[in-house]
Amino acid sequence: MIKKEIRILGIDDSPFKKSNDKKVLIVGTIFRGGEFMDGLISTYVDMDGNDSTERIVEMVNRTKHRPQLRVIMLKGISVAGFNVIDINLLSKKTKLPVMVVMKERPNLEKITKALEKIPDGKSKMSLIKKAGKITRIGHLFTQSAGISGNELTEIIKISCTHGKIPEPIRVAHIIASGIVIGESRGRA
Repeated sequence: MIKKEIRILGIDDSPFKKSNDKKVLIVGTIFRGGEFMDGLISTYVDMDGNDSTERIVEMVNRTKHRPQLRVIMLKGISVAGFNVIDINLLSKKTKLPVMVVMKERPNLEKITKALEKIPDGKSKMSLIKKAGKITRIGHLFTQSAGISGNELTEIIKISCTHGKIPEPIRVAHIIASGIVIGESRGRA
């Protein structure tokens, strides 16, 4: 059974302009379940780059909150455009389970076509496929590394306290937007 106050690190990227931004802010919120935020961490990654996994590993492993963390929750498998996160390597290097949470089922055909147009597109698609089967849990879609389906379901139930998506990634989205554009925008 998962504790109600499980420490979750929720990660999302900030809004960006493909034409201008070379680096994109990544924000992580440390939550006790879906109720209380205990901390905030951040880093930058390259737009459409290949450094997201490495930067997130560094961010997680250097935080003072690391001993309390029990799971990493990502809002999508890529940040900063197509900077795709290797969730298996992230889990291995942080020694934490990783769950990707998405509001909609990704259109893999559309993603494949988009990736054909950028450098390293095939290796990025390979990382998306390596992340495993996309599973529906309630109204959300997930991929995961190092965690069972039952645990995923429990963590989503615990953390969806103020909306349809888990609070740690909802708040990370709000903070990242507020920092970069001066106020939060859109729905998480």
